[in-house]
Amino acid sequence: MRPIKLPEPPSSPRGMPEIFEAGIYGVIRRAVVIGNGFPGAENQCIGLVRALGLSDKHLFYRVTRPAGGINEWLHWLPVSLHKKLDCIIRQICVYSHIMLSSQRNKIGSMPLANCSSVGLSSILDADVKQIVSMAQTTFEKDGPLLVVASGRDTISIASSIRRLASDYVFVVQIQHPRTRLDRFDMVITPKHDYYPLTPQAQAQIPRFLRPWITPREQPGRNVVLTVGALHQVDSSVLRIAAKTWHDEFAALAKPLLVVNIGGPTSKSFVLVCISLLDMAYERHCRYGADLARQLTAYLKNALLSCGTVRISFSRRTPEKVFKIIMKELADHPKVFIWNGEEPNPHLGHLAWADAFVITADSVSMLSEACSTGKPVYVVGAERCKWKFADFHNTLKERGLVRPFTGSEDLSESWSYPPLNDTAEAVNKIHQALAVRGWTLRP
Repeated sequence: MRPIKLPEPPSSPRGMPEIFEAGIYGVIRRAVVIGNGFPGAENQCIGLVRALGLSDKHLFYRVTRPAGGINEWLHWLPVSLHKKLDCIIRQICVYSHIMLSSQRNKIGSMPLANCSSVGLSSILDADVKQIVSMAQTTFEKDGPLLVVASGRDTISIASSIRRLASDYVFVVQIQHPRTRLDRFDMVITPKHDYYPLTPQAQAQIPRFLRPWITPREQPGRNVVLTVGALHQVDSSVLRIAAKTWHDEFAALAKPLLVVNIGGPTSKSFVLVCISLLDMAYERHCRYGADLARQLTAYLKNALLSCGTVRISFSRRTPEKVFKIIMKELADHPKVFIWNGEEPNPHLGHLAWADAFVITADSVSMLSEACSTGKPVYVVGAERCKWKFADFHNTLKERGLVRPFTGSEDLSESWSYPPLNDTAEAVNKIHQALAVRGWTLRP
């Protein structure tokens, strides 16, 4: 088999001294990451910042929402409005309790609460004014600020930073913000987010609903389209992981098949409130016990041609799926099932696996596996609809994945040019900065 050349970590070209190339105030050496609390979204930000060479020169902020009780039903609200409403609700609850306690002469023992303990100032870690002030006051000393955000809850924060400090920042929004993409210097999003604009998708949408399905227009100049999700996996990460996990994986019987099992994806009731129309045509990869039984049957056949199978579950994996896999495979001598305890062997799996079987629901897991150049088999892709189906069609057309049937001879390998979305996004950022007269020097 031909050796696979893995993508190297991207680096910016070195030319003339930066003071002449970009001016004294045109060199980016630092970044701000704005996350939303979801590992999949935040991993994309960290992966991009790392690939830009700023992994040790960034500050991490997070947009947080009130949690518990009625708040679980309010995630469809904008973050700022959600927090204000939560503050009002808490005040009402406190005052109601005080009134009730006063009637019983127990005011002295009543613990008081106010919005400052749970409201805007303490929960809103990603503070627009603070980040804008930092960008402006440190510009002459430290140069422009790169802002990288991902996820719906970060959209208003990132766009406000650009609006208030456009001369001092370059704002990158990862994942499609649905509307008004001109609020950002760059938007990085998968190509399948534009599936609703294709003739196939338009034919599925009643004409009177089409104006309400996003996105509504083709990508502009500030949009960078990827195949999958950004992440942190490249050749240097895999080399380090191979050394770190050597003692645990080197002696395993080959070929080593790694199985990553996710969970069904669909919009929750809370997010339906955001847009009932979008929900009707949003991505779905639904499966349950039937897919688990199908997967175990396929894996039992595949065990005939592989030496070791290592299985990992995600947080989304339904309990019934977990129980079926455990019942059917946990006692097999060739099978090891990760128990979820640290350390997480995920990077070790990526480095040492000879092949992967991945459920169709996770763009992130598939993107990382396809960056290795090793065989990737998908189970459950036929259950995906709408733009998720478009994503899987793209992977198959590029020769990155094959359907898993259990009849594969895993001792026979195949390869492809590794998926390299993160490095391509880095190049686009360098180009956009150059147009602005800026450059990036880690």
